Amino acid sequence: MAIACTWRGDATDRELNVLHAEAFGTRVHGDDEWDWHAQLHGHSLGWVTARDGDALVGFVNVVWDGLVHAWIQDTMVAERARHRGIATALVAHAVEGSRAAGCEWLHVDFEDHLRALYIETCGFTATSAGLIEL
Repeated sequence: MAIACTWRGDATDRELNVLHAEAFGTRVHGDDEWDWHAQLHGHSLGWVTARDGDALVGFVNVVWDGLVHAWIQDTMVAERARHRGIATALVAHAVEGSRAAGCEWLHVDFEDHLRALYIETCGFTATSAGLIEL
């Protein structure tokens, strides 16, 4: 079955908490601990969901400054669905949604093992950036 990616696609808090746990190897948070909908509707330009039939297998959040800069956050692909191009499709839809909203720049921070995905596959340009651990 083909994977369907949707800008501002529907997903329940429970689905997102389960996907987060599978994608990042954490415990499943309760809906009362991690309210995705409050975060998405309060801070996001948009998000993309990926479904394999009825199953949520991918998600990416796009936050923004309200003007021209947007950032990729929380890219997640279920372990059982990896290596099928889902992360690339999620980012492509995030690019389209950000561009349609009038953003001029889409940023991403990532760990070294994701460099090939973001730089080589998705087309981001490597840049210098600063970070302060809080």
